Amino acid sequence: MALNVVIMAAGKGTRMKSALPKVLHRLAGASLLQHVLAAAAETGADASVVITGHGAEAVEAAVAAVAPAARCVRQEPQLGTGHAVQQAVPLLADAHATTLILNGDVPLIRPATARALVQACAGTKLALLTVTLADATGYGRIVRESPAGAASVTGGDAVRAIVEHKDATEAQRGIREVYTGIMAAPTALLKRWVMALSNDNAQREYYLTDIVAMAVAEGVPVVTAAAAGETEVLGVNSPVQLADLERRYQRARAEALMEAGVRLADPARFDVRGTLECGSDVEIDVNCVFEGQVRLGDGARIGANCVLRDATVAAGAVIHPFTHIEGAEVGAGALIGPFARLRPGAVLGREVHIGNFVEVKNSTLAAGAKANHLAYLGDATVGERVNYGAGSITANYDGANKHRTVIGNDVHVGSNCVLVAPITLGDGATIGGGSTIAKDAPAGQLSVARARQVTIPGWQRPKKPGR
Repeated sequence: MALNVVIMAAGKGTRMKSALPKVLHRLAGASLLQHVLAAAAETGADASVVITGHGAEAVEAAVAAVAPAARCVRQEPQLGTGHAVQQAVPLLADAHATTLILNGDVPLIRPATARALVQACAGTKLALLTVTLADATGYGRIVRESPAGAASVTGGDAVRAIVEHKDATEAQRGIREVYTGIMAAPTALLKRWVMALSNDNAQREYYLTDIVAMAVAEGVPVVTAAAAGETEVLGVNSPVQLADLERRYQRARAEALMEAGVRLADPARFDVRGTLECGSDVEIDVNCVFEGQVRLGDGARIGANCVLRDATVAAGAVIHPFTHIEGAEVGAGALIGPFARLRPGAVLGREVHIGNFVEVKNSTLAAGAKANHLAYLGDATVGERVNYGAGSITANYDGANKHRTVIGNDVHVGSNCVLVAPITLGDGATIGGGSTIAKDAPAGQLSVARARQVTIPGWQRPKKPGR
């Protein structure tokens, strides 16, 4: 049976107090909508339709970037959830199909939960995803009816209606089982129901929830599936709610890593904004951020306040505090930082040392190479056991093009040197401190390029007038 997924993403999100469309605000490094699109893809959907409205151009561009197969349709003006689904009706294949409706501001819905809801629908029933909350304020209540006809709030009785909070009676507001905004329905029936909706209510809007009464009137079974917990069905309507959901998400990620053996100094001060794979005996200190795809090998140790993005850290490497690593590979047993920066293209071999205030970009350093203080290596190939002195840099950019520096094995570069690329330093070469080297340095020899020191007798420093 074919599966359509419709994602509601037209709302303005007034309480976000932001020019950015609500569904494009970010959680764990990805937009709210991107999370929902990923969940939709994991349901095995045959087609996805995103309903846009406020900030439609930005939202549609975001959809095209991460889910190019999804189709977008605009809801203008926004006249309620039922009206939104009406806009998607022409794009929904209905022959032997089910339609799953998700919300673009409910980012943590689990694909397994969505699939269970589709299974509950079974192509013949209206299936509602519900959750029981301690405080149900603002949510549509699930109104059930016992076989005897008495109103009931028990989970086993037939669903008769969903009543929006603003339209609910005091008795109905006491119901704690709520509708999450997520449903699955036979597509042919859904199309007919939404096109028959009325806006005869307090808000003069077309409520998608009114199709429950239509299903009941036609004798179509209305069934429910329960969410595993409230976190996966919480929506985002304000910065406070977004921050709360971020911490819930990060705590869950932290606990999963700790259960797998990772030692986190404080799971409350830990952020993953992508994927993080850890070997055994990994230790992570406080306030570390992992973005994109990060892999940490066995026994790797990450100090406090580090940021790693799209990086690989091999077994036994130590990343000292306040280090930033992006698009780089760190070899086994390497020591990096503190206050170091590895930029894209940095590939460090075994037991390489990169110290405080050292920056490496698009360079390879072979086993045992060291740059321990205040240095820059850009577009360089560095051999084994090289010692690169404090204050030294590769001058790799001529104003138009980048050039490469090649440093052979066992080279010693003194402090405060400038290596003007393109240049090659032969194996075992020594560069005297303070040198500006613009020509290849021969292997095994000392090269010095600096002016002879001169002292000027009788010279006086200029003084400001009146002093």
